[in-house]
Amino acid sequence: MVGMKTRYLETPIEQLCFSGHKMAFVSGPRQCGKTTMAKLMLARRTSESYRNWDDVVFRRQWAKDPSAIVAAPQGNVPLVVLDEIHKAKGWKRTLKGVYDTLVTPADIMVTGSARLSVYKKGSDSLTGRYFQFRLHPLTLGEMEASGSPTPDDALSALFQRSRRSSRSSVSTFEALERFGGFPEPLLGQDERKARLWRRNRIDTVIREDVRDLTRIPELGRIEMMAALLPERVGSLFSMASLREDLEVSFDTVRRWTALLKDLYYVHEIKPFQTAIARSLRKEGKLYMWDYGEVSEPAARFENLVANHLLKACHLWTDTGEGTFDLHYLRNKEKQEIDFLIVRDRRPWLPVEVKLADVDPSPHWRRFLPAIKCPRALQLVATPGVWREHSVGDSRVTVASACEALAHLP
Repeated sequence: MVGMKTRYLETPIEQLCFSGHKMAFVSGPRQCGKTTMAKLMLARRTSESYRNWDDVVFRRQWAKDPSAIVAAPQGNVPLVVLDEIHKAKGWKRTLKGVYDTLVTPADIMVTGSARLSVYKKGSDSLTGRYFQFRLHPLTLGEMEASGSPTPDDALSALFQRSRRSSRSSVSTFEALERFGGFPEPLLGQDERKARLWRRNRIDTVIREDVRDLTRIPELGRIEMMAALLPERVGSLFSMASLREDLEVSFDTVRRWTALLKDLYYVHEIKPFQTAIARSLRKEGKLYMWDYGEVSEPAARFENLVANHLLKACHLWTDTGEGTFDLHYLRNKEKQEIDFLIVRDRRPWLPVEVKLADVDPSPHWRRFLPAIKCPRALQLVATPGVWREHSVGDSRVTVASACEALAHLP
């Protein structure tokens, strides 16, 4: 496995944003590679500028003369990266003024380790001036393949088995399972350093990012909640149970959960209800952005798959391929299929996850006729598996994750 030279969002940002001089808003988990990607893109420009809100000199300049951050072009159009600028009070209004008063074109990228939408408050609007992207940690497809396939190309290549398993893909997948997808622990592959990195990242998210986003005084309680979440991965998320463990109110748990979602610490998928008789209505399932925190093997594997699928959904949505959402299927009889990618509100690809069971789940017969997907995927952690099964009018492919997931972005 080699280090990454480029990230999968670089080309879409250049083509969709900078070709028309729109701003690019890039958010994602802390330490997933946003700053590294931005600096790689800066290195290709003859006129560029990187500004970080943690720099006191830049904060003073932003307060006195924000328009000065865009330097006069020296040949090519300048690229200006504003890292964590959303922490500034009134950043949206100020940035709008900078953008609207540009004398010559400039490309502007705003990066942040929280959902930028949580800071977009007030009457001023940047609508029409930017596109928003979500950068994910590394996945098997990004490490092993080149480019970002369209959804149709990815699905076609997957079921045609155009990328066969190799020693490289198996090795990369094992490293992803062991270290998670964040660049530093994955590329370093050192257990002790990975544990220290993970501890520091959690502390930074809770102690610094929570403080920047809210005035909540009970940081110790939120830290305790964060420690309890990895053991709940893959099961129905019960706020009532968490409330009892933390001895706080239901509304407090709900507010803290929303906060950890905004900070890209956890993400939640909801049940798909349409066309599913006796479907669950509300209960979601929670997953970690850093599944390296999950110790139980089956839950960690499920979380790994969830993050791969979510990355594909976010990329295809953010690049205009349609609206892609990730759900799961479950009815009141507790029959379940782990994941369902929904494309423009219609079921597109159901995915079941089994650690080692290569027999098709019996629940396929319950759900496939209802969602009417011609193809379905069941992923196993065991390498060297690829089997086709007929279930009614549909085909279920039972495949090794180290091969199948390489077809996704």
